[in-house]
Amino acid sequence: MDNYFHQYAFIGLLTGVAIVLGVAPLILARFIAPKKPGHSKQAPYECGLESTGDPWVQFRVQYYIYALLFVVFDVEVVFIYPWALVWKGLGVVALAEMALFLAILAVGLVYAWKKGVLEWE
Repeated sequence: MDNYFHQYAFIGLLTGVAIVLGVAPLILARFIAPKKPGHSKQAPYECGLESTGDPWVQFRVQYYIYALLFVVFDVEVVFIYPWALVWKGLGVVALAEMALFLAILAVGLVYAWKKGVLEWE
């Protein structure tokens, strides 16, 4: 029991040090950094050119849909890769479960395709 406490205390200590090392420079910069605000420092800046127009531009919803589809299929790879490494030792049930998982994702992709989500206008 005492050994477990020391292990978790060490993990807690490392977590605390990591948090302090991440937050301390931000707090120090807040107090130490010189404060010389000006118009040129507050202006939007991009690629060395002076910005024109309103910086708040609305993007089409289709960009977000593509991003969500990417995330879904990226997470799919996160689940498939470890399964593929050990699938021989898992048996037929694991193969059927992965087939069901892939079938559900395939149905979602076909649904999105049929709804015209993947069509770019």
